[in-house]
Amino acid sequence: MPIVDIHTHIYPPSYVDLLRTRKTVPYVRNFEDAPDSSRLIILPGEDDPSTPSTSRGRPIGPEYYDIAQKIAFMDTHKIDKSVISLANPWLDFLPADEAGDAARKINDDVDKICAGYPGRLYAFGTLPLSADAETIVKEVERLGTLKYMRGVIMGTSGLGNGLDDPRLDPVWAAIEKAGQMIFLHPHYGLPKEVYGPRANEYGHVLPLALGFPLETTIAVSRMLLSGVWDRFQKLNVLLAHSGGTLPFLAGRIESCILHDGHLKSNGTRDNRRSVWDILKTNIYLDAVIYSEVGLGAAVAASGADRLLFGEFRSLLVNGVGKKGLLT
Repeated sequence: MPIVDIHTHIYPPSYVDLLRTRKTVPYVRNFEDAPDSSRLIILPGEDDPSTPSTSRGRPIGPEYYDIAQKIAFMDTHKIDKSVISLANPWLDFLPADEAGDAARKINDDVDKICAGYPGRLYAFGTLPLSADAETIVKEVERLGTLKYMRGVIMGTSGLGNGLDDPRLDPVWAAIEKAGQMIFLHPHYGLPKEVYGPRANEYGHVLPLALGFPLETTIAVSRMLLSGVWDRFQKLNVLLAHSGGTLPFLAGRIESCILHDGHLKSNGTRDNRRSVWDILKTNIYLDAVIYSEVGLGAAVAASGADRLLFGEFRSLLVNGVGKKGLLT
């Protein structure tokens, strides 16, 4: 069976150039205490001047953009195909009137990168989510004309108010109609205050180990509570990092819904799909979870046939999946 890597991020040179023009998060810069290392500052709060440069962002090396290195890695580890995607923070930060053009340029660039390695590289497209819904829908439709696109990557902010925002319905409808997969990936984590006053001493451990998984879990739960999965029952969503904490907390979420008096009184508790049904019907999980315990929870929640295996390499996260995702 061919091995397909479905969780591997790139920052195309045009995207890095865009980030270098910025002075606020996200941006690329050098620090006085690390003058020889350009660092990518992408997480909220990372630009705190009291934070040592070693925990502000991450160094940018060729592993971010040199596709030849990616192909060499694939060859070494016998990975047949990869589905590349722009890494966070995507285009969420752009003004509405710039986002559409930027998405088209980046998606065209990534499609051309894939064309340089036919049969080995495919991609998840990037959406201009800071633009209006009409612009986003047009790009969803246009992605269907690009040879190597197999879906879209999205963060959890949606149009700025989360994935339970009803203004996203035309976007969900367009993605569902196009039969594209949504790769849902965290970026914003949790408010830095929750990590306590000593958080700067702990590098990126708390936001990455805890903030990212909980962000994913909260986003998917909001989709569940707002009825997104009921209105769009054919959406296929790949959740990064084994769905955050969703497999572990699914039972607790379902129990809280069933026993919530407010949901009962406003009629949104009944006649809905359960979180278990959605996990086994609409959701795929990658295996970037780093333990057999977490892997077992992911298998139990969604089923082994919906788990896309993966491994971690340097600054890139890689997931290995099934050929069916490329058809």
